[in-house]
Parts: sequence; C-alpha cells; structure tokens
Amino acid sequence: MKINTILFDLDGTLLDTSFVILESFQHTYRTLTGKEKEREYIIKAFGEPLQVTMEREFSSQAEEAIKTYRSFHHDCFEELIGIFPGISEVIKTLYENGCKLGIVTSRLRKTTLIGLKKYDLDKYFQYIGTADDTDKHKPDPAPVLLALERLGSRPEETIMIGDSIFDIKCAKNAGIKSAVVKWSEFAEEVCELEKPDYIIEKAEDILEILEK
Repeated sequence: MKINTILFDLDGTLLDTSFVILESFQHTYRTLTGKEKEREYIIKAFGEPLQVTMEREFSSQAEEAIKTYRSFHHDCFEELIGIFPGISEVIKTLYENGCKLGIVTSRLRKTTLIGLKKYDLDKYFQYIGTADDTDKHKPDPAPVLLALERLGSRPEETIMIGDSIFDIKCAKNAGIKSAVVKWSEFAEEVCELEKPDYIIEKAEDILEILEK
C-alpha cells in the first residue's frame, strides 16, 4: 500500500538543534556542578525525554536542573538553531502533493512552534505532537498512535522519519515504516542496531521513497 502519511521527528531531522541542546546541557552542568561534560557524553541522551535525562544525571536535583535547562534553552533557542538542506522545499512539495504531514517530537510545544515558525514550516503540518500531548514518550508507540488517530491514517500507510534509535523503535512499536536521516550523528548506530526500512541520504530522497 502506498505511503500517504509522513511523521517527522524535529530535532536532528528537520531542524539542526544540536548546538542549542549542547549549550543548554553545559549551562546546566556548570550551574549545578561547576563542571562541564564531554560532548560525546551529552549527545548520547539526544532524543530522550528531558525528565528521564535529568533524573539520571542530577537525581534529587532533577527538577532544578530541568528549570535551569529550559530557561537557558528557551532564551537562546531561536537564535541558535538551523534547518537542514532541502527540508523546506521537500516539506512544501509533500504538502502540495496531498500528503498528510505530522510532527512527533519529545520537545515541548513552545519551542517546537518557535522552530517551525522560524522557517515557516508550521503551516504545512496537519498534526504537531509534542511532549505535552502524551504521558508516554518515544520509544513507546503512544506518540505515533496519537498522530495516526488525529490524522485519520492507518499504520500501513505511514512512515516515521527520524534521527535516533528512539524514533526508529517508536515507529516499529507502532507498526509503521521507519527511516533514518544520514545527516544524523547517530545514523550508523541506528542502522546497525535497529535496521530502519529506509536510509535517507538527502532530503530529496523522501520524495523518491514515496514514489516507490
């Protein structure tokens, strides 16, 4: 059956948010511990819900860490993010071709909308699902299942495109197709461990997948 619904992760898939995330974590570590962490250590938590990361990293100080992170992150977010090559054009083409488009992200709605609006992408998505919308988060299938319900789509018609293991596991758990973007820092690991259905080298490859 032909795919007509495309669900996208946001961070590391559509928008380049790695710098602002790294800086937000470093600010939090400096504020609460007086030290920074290695970049490679921090990026292992990319795609994980913030609550989970902070409870692991700061234990009893988790709530203070979350407030510290979010305050810095919100203030710097719009200035420090970018968009990956070809994304704007491909999203516009998918929309004009009648595809149902959704966002499934572990990010909060406020900064999700700031990022999408900065690049004029919000108008193309019929559904924008964030961490505010479900009690369970990726890799649990709940965020994808809610997207399918809201879009009126069937699993066999749907693909999830992301950059992390959490995205691919979420797609598999929900019974939909999965694709990893090659510009992800985790692409090699994702391909080795999770075997996504597709590997996207460049944004335009998304259009080719749908044509097939």
